[in-house]
Amino acid sequence: MATSAIFPAYATRGRFNAPLLATYIVLHIAALAAPFTFSWAGAAAFLGLYFLTICLGIALCYHRVLAHQSCQMARPLKFLLALLACLAYQRGPIWWVACHRLHHRRVDRDGDPHSPRNSFWWSHFLWAFFRHPQLDEARETTQRLAPDLQRDPGMRFLERHYVSINAIFLATLFAAGAYWGGWRLGVSLLVWGGFLRIIAGLNATWFVNSAAHLWGYRSFETADTSRNNWWVALLTWGEGWHNNHHAHPRSARCGRAWYEMDVTYGMIRVFKACGWATRVAV
Repeated sequence: MATSAIFPAYATRGRFNAPLLATYIVLHIAALAAPFTFSWAGAAAFLGLYFLTICLGIALCYHRVLAHQSCQMARPLKFLLALLACLAYQRGPIWWVACHRLHHRRVDRDGDPHSPRNSFWWSHFLWAFFRHPQLDEARETTQRLAPDLQRDPGMRFLERHYVSINAIFLATLFAAGAYWGGWRLGVSLLVWGGFLRIIAGLNATWFVNSAAHLWGYRSFETADTSRNNWWVALLTWGEGWHNNHHAHPRSARCGRAWYEMDVTYGMIRVFKACGWATRVAV
C-alpha cells in the first residue's frame, strides 16, 4: 500500500526528469501571454484543437482505443488519431498506454504511477517528472505493458518523434497566422492554439488522476479511490466519470447514467455509424 508521504520511495533525485519539468515550465509561462494575444481566431483555434487533441486524441484514441481496446479501428485511422493525441504533448502513445495500463494494474497501491494516496500534488503533476522504474528504466518493461503498440511501426514512429511533431505544428500555427493576418495573428494562434491549449489539456487530463480519485460520488464499489466527478468530465469530454471507468475498464462508455454526459463515447458511436469503429465494448 502506498505511504502517506508526498513522494513514493522511487521518486529519488536520480530519477528526476529535469528537462521535462523545464519544458512544462516554459509552456506554462508562454501560456501567460494569452490575455495579451487574444483574437477570435485564436480562441477558435483553442477550442477546435482542444476538441481534436483531448477528445479524439487522448480520450478516444490513447485511452479507450489503444490502452483498453474498447473498439477496433483500421490502422490508418488509429495512426491519425494518435497523431492528434501527440499534439496534446502528453508523450508518445507507447509510453502513455504503458503508464495507464500500469495504473490499472497497481491502482492506489505501490507501483501506481500517480496515486493520490501520496498527495494531491503528486497525483496531479509531480509524478510526471520522475522516471518510474517500470516505464523508463528499460524498454523491456514497457514492452510487457504495451507489446501490441511496440509491434506497430506507426506507433513507434510517433513515440520517437512526438517532440519534433509538436515543434513543427507550433511553427505551422505561427506561420499560418502570420501569412493570413500578420505577425500579431501568428502570435495569437501560437499562444492560444498552441501553448494555452496544451497547458489546459495537460491539467484537465491530470485532474482525472487527482481530482477524480479524491472528490465526487461512487456508483460502484471498486477496490480503489476512483470517483465520478462532473467538472472533470466536462473538461475531459467524459473521462471524469472515473469510478464508472474503473468498474468497467474495457467499456468504451464512461458515462453510465443519463445525466453523465460522455462526448467521447458519442464520437465513438458516430465512428461506428460511419463504419470506422467495430466491436465496440459497452
